[in-house]
Amino acid sequence: MDIIIKPIITEKRTQNAEKLNSYGFIVNRKANKYQIRKAIEELYSVKIESVNTLIQRGKKSTRNTKTGMIVGSKSSLKKAFVKLKDGQTIDFYSNIQQWL
Repeated sequence: MDIIIKPIITEKRTQNAEKLNSYGFIVNRKANKYQIRKAIEELYSVKIESVNTLIQRGKKSTRNTKTGMIVGSKSSLKKAFVKLKDGQTIDFYSNIQQWL
């Protein structure tokens, strides 16, 4: 089971990384906090202070077409926000080929 799907690289997450030393990841829905902690510590060689998770429900979407209205939804995601210990950082751009 792949635990970490991809990191969340947005403007808000970058600001939190600089100020609070907190990073975000999209993870497998079945992974728990202990598995997430272990996977990130092994992948990036860092020490983690805390892990917070949330499940983001998929949004409903509708669109009008010639044949009528199509109703669907986007998939749900599980996000993990990881706070690192002081002096630790993660450089996402050093191994960018891994996520492509």
